[in-house]
Amino acid sequence: MVTYEASSDQAIRLRFPWFFPKILPMPLAIEDVARIAHLARIHISDEEAQRTLAQLNDIFAMIEQMRAVDTTGVEPMAHPLGGSQRLRDDVATEPDWREAAMRNAPAHENGLFLVPKVIE
Repeated sequence: MVTYEASSDQAIRLRFPWFFPKILPMPLAIEDVARIAHLARIHISDEEAQRTLAQLNDIFAMIEQMRAVDTTGVEPMAHPLGGSQRLRDDVATEPDWREAAMRNAPAHENGLFLVPKVIE
């Protein structure tokens, strides 16, 4: 019996193949752009398809460059600048209007509004 030991990324891709898109061979062809446009129900001219093809190939080339970078030991960041949000203290600043609201209600019980039943 032959065993295959996959990296954690490969193991996740093998367990959930429907979640990860199939990696397309680079570069894309004009037929790929036409198919994507058809699936998106977008009509594009030949010039637009050529421009889109060039832009998509540039994007995929940049993605390949980014994938080539060794990121072992680099912690994921929540923000590219490493900043944090300044949050105010979580204190109630508004007065409790429950009693005033209950005085205006035609029917209430235990601080809740009572409404007529509409579904039998």
